[in-house]
Order: sequence, then C-alpha cells, then structure tokens
Amino acid sequence: MSATSIQSPRRSAGTNGNGQPAAADWRDPRFQAFALLRVGFTVAPIAFGLDKFFNVLVDWPQYLAPWVNDIMPGSGQDFMYFVGAVEILAGVAVAIKPRYGAYLVAGWLAGIVVNLLSYSGYYDIALRDFGLLLGALTLARLASVYDPPLGGGRRPFGSFSTTRS
Repeated sequence: MSATSIQSPRRSAGTNGNGQPAAADWRDPRFQAFALLRVGFTVAPIAFGLDKFFNVLVDWPQYLAPWVNDIMPGSGQDFMYFVGAVEILAGVAVAIKPRYGAYLVAGWLAGIVVNLLSYSGYYDIALRDFGLLLGALTLARLASVYDPPLGGGRRPFGSFSTTRS
C-alpha cells in the first residue's frame, strides 16, 4: 500500500514564489505578525533610548555591570547616553528597513543580555531581554518575506536561483 502526499511548489525563501517580496495583506496572520513586531521594535527602542537621557522610567546606570563601567570612558550615565543614541538609531533602522534593522536590535539585545548575566541580581531581566531578542530575530525572518532587500531585489551577476520549476 503506498501513501500519497500533496506537496506544495517550492518557493524561494523570502519571496512569494516568483522572486518578488510577498504582498502586504492585512488579512494574512503572517503579515499581521510582521507589522506588529515592526511597530513594537520601532517604538520600544526609540522610547527606551530617549529615556536613557532623562531617566524617567528607571535609573538606567544601575543596570550597567561594573566591568562594563570600568572599561567605558566617563561615568555610567555618560555611557547610557551612548546606549540611548544606539537604541534610537536601532528603532529608526527597524522603521526604515526591518530586514536589516531587526538584526541590529537583536545584536544589541544580545549585548544587553551578556551585560545583565554578568551582573548578579538581574537574571530575570536578562531572561526577558533574551525573549525580546528572539522576537527581533523573528521580525528579521518575517522581514525577509515582506521587506525587499536593498537594491530592489536584483540578483548580482553570476548568481543563480536554487528553486525548481
């Protein structure tokens, strides 16, 4: 007795099957997830980055591991100004080009997790930020479908497609 399975046609990663980015369809739950993550990873880094300059939500330098504070010039607050600027830049990058900006946010969150794991007492926040890191990586993967690459998605000379017709 043989089993029959139905296979869907193979598609290029990050396309709708014909080499073009997938269309934005608000009825599609995958696009809704992409849009929600894009908004979240745009607004949150910008908001938290701005707060690094004002310390309204929390006194940010308290989360800086002593070894990081020792190797960075200036005070902990001075370093938080740099952190705030990078976070604002990362949020803007996600807004403009989530295909690449999401990886910037994920890398930044990885650095925050390392900092927090090396400073006793903040393991719960490190775990939360690790979850955010996974969300940023998820946005990057979804952006590979919904956000065209720089250069309009043209393939460089000599490249080939691995899709089958």
